[in-house]
Amino acid sequence: MEDLALLTKFRQDLHRIPELDFDLPETIAYVHGVLDGLSCEVTSPCRGCVAAFFDVDAKLGRPHGPATAIRADMDALPITERSGVSFCSTKPGHMHACGHDGHMAMALAAACWVNEVLAGDATEAAHLLPRNVLFVFQPAEETTGGARLVCESGVFERYGADRIFGFHVWPDLPAGTIASRPGPLLARASETHLNVHGTSSHIAKSADGHDALLAAAHFLTEVETLMARLSQDEPCLLKFGHMESGTVCNAISASSAVEGSLRVFSDNMFDCARTGVEQCAAQACEAYGCTYDLSFATGYPPVDNDRALYALAAGALGDTLDGIEEPLLIAEDFAFYQRHLPGVFFLLGTGTSEPLHSDKFHMDEGVLAHGLAAYRTLLGIA
Repeated sequence: MEDLALLTKFRQDLHRIPELDFDLPETIAYVHGVLDGLSCEVTSPCRGCVAAFFDVDAKLGRPHGPATAIRADMDALPITERSGVSFCSTKPGHMHACGHDGHMAMALAAACWVNEVLAGDATEAAHLLPRNVLFVFQPAEETTGGARLVCESGVFERYGADRIFGFHVWPDLPAGTIASRPGPLLARASETHLNVHGTSSHIAKSADGHDALLAAAHFLTEVETLMARLSQDEPCLLKFGHMESGTVCNAISASSAVEGSLRVFSDNMFDCARTGVEQCAAQACEAYGCTYDLSFATGYPPVDNDRALYALAAGALGDTLDGIEEPLLIAEDFAFYQRHLPGVFFLLGTGTSEPLHSDKFHMDEGVLAHGLAAYRTLLGIA
C-alpha cells in the first residue's frame, strides 16, 4: 500500500476509536494488529504501553549495536467531536483532538517501512538502517505523563536505545512544515494553587473581618509584576484561569481559591518563580491579616532538545527542517524521555484554522507523509 493510503487508513481507523489516559484496549489492540504481523518483537513494558523492537543487526548479521527510538502517544481527550468528518469518533465524549491519531499513524507506517526494508536487499537495508529500531506507543500523555512510566520500565536499557525522536502536529505552522530548535522547545508546566484564609464579617463592619478576596486580588496583581520582571531574563509565564471567593455580596470573604499554571524553560527559573510567588502570597496575605496555602504541582519538565543530536538530525533533514526562534509555552511529556536519554522533538505543521483541543480539529493526512519521510531519514542516521 502506498504511503498516503497507509497513513490515511491508520489515522482514520484510530480516529474512530479514541480512548483516554491508560484505558486504551481498542487502541492497543489496533496497534498490536499492525505490529504483530511484522518482523519485530512486540512487548508491553508497562501499563498501557506497546513497544516494538526491530533487531536490524541480527537480521543483517552485524555486531549488536544501539537502537534509535521513535515515540507515539495513544490517548485522546474527553471532548465531544464536532468536526463533521466521515470517520468521526464512535465514542461519545472522546475525541482525538490533539493529533495523537496522526502520531500513531506515522509511527505505524514507519514500522511497516522498516519491516519492508529488512525483507529486501541486505546491502540496501544496511545503508537505510544503520541502527536497530525501537517504537514506543505510550499512554496518558494528556493526563499524568505516561512517558515517565515508560522510562522507569527499563525498555530503553533492554533494547539499547540511546536516542529518541518524536513529533507533534501543530496547526500554527504551514501544512507539511517540519520545525524545531536546539535546546529549549516547550515549557515546564506546573499547576499552581493558592488558598487564602480570612475572616468573614458583614461589610458594614468590615474592620472586624480579614478580606480574603482583597488579599487574593492583591496577590494576582503582584504576580503580574513579578512575571514581567522575571521574563526579562528568559521566557516564563504564570496565569490564573480560575478564582472562587466568598458566599454573598454583603459579607467580607472568608476564603479565596486561585488556580493557574506556571510555564518555564529551566529548573533555575522554576525555583526563582516559585520563590517570588511565595513572597507575593505572603505579602498580600499579611497586608489583609490572612493566612494562605500555596502549592505547585510537579508537572512535566521542559522539552529540551539535545543539542548534539539536534545537529545530527538537522544535518540529515537539511532544507526540510525549519528553525523556531523562540521556545513555546506549551507542555509535553516527551520531556521525560529527554531526561532519560538524548532526544529531539519536532513540530509538524497542519496549516489548519482550528486549534489543538478544539472539538472541530481536523487535518489532512497528506501532512503525515512529511513526518513519515522525516522518520525514515532520522532512522538512517548512524
